[in-house]
Amino acid sequence: MNEGACSKFSRTLSMADRSGRLLESLDQLEMRVEALREAAAVMEQERESILEMIQSLQNSQEMRNICQGEREELTLTSNRLMGRTLSVEISIGTIRNPQQEEALQKVTSIIDEIVKKLLSDMEGGRQQLLALHAACVTEAPPVPIDQKFQAIVISCALEDQKKIKRRLETLVRNTENAEKNIKIMDHQKLEDTKTNGGH
Repeated sequence: MNEGACSKFSRTLSMADRSGRLLESLDQLEMRVEALREAAAVMEQERESILEMIQSLQNSQEMRNICQGEREELTLTSNRLMGRTLSVEISIGTIRNPQQEEALQKVTSIIDEIVKKLLSDMEGGRQQLLALHAACVTEAPPVPIDQKFQAIVISCALEDQKKIKRRLETLVRNTENAEKNIKIMDHQKLEDTKTNGGH
């Protein structure tokens, strides 16, 4: 009877031990999964950064100031790099509940509407983007916060919140660069007019 009890006790310990080892393996795998997702997120940001830099170079003043032959050659190279970068596909799925899904759709729709308006009102659109971006940062921003937008963003999944912030930062940078390019081109036009008028 005592032997049977001891045998049963030993089996129980053995099962608990096996269960503990399995749990430990799963804990280690969970850490690796998180590390994998973080590495993929870093790669995704690098891809976005490279694409933005290529576009910035293509639209830069330096590209306009070189001869047509060189410009064509550099454009071909930059287009090739753009194609190779776009061929790298990184997808990190985010698990969302219905409320988070709805919040993300609302946020995306709001940003998309402002992007459409940029063509007709660059400065007004930029100010709106700054107000949206201010709603996504923790430190006190120097511009008014769109509190309605902030409430929707808070309802989004944490990973989506980071992506929303990144998208807004990219859009603000792009509008600032576009405004600079417009001013440079306008200034050149004025200089050309003065030169032609002088002749």
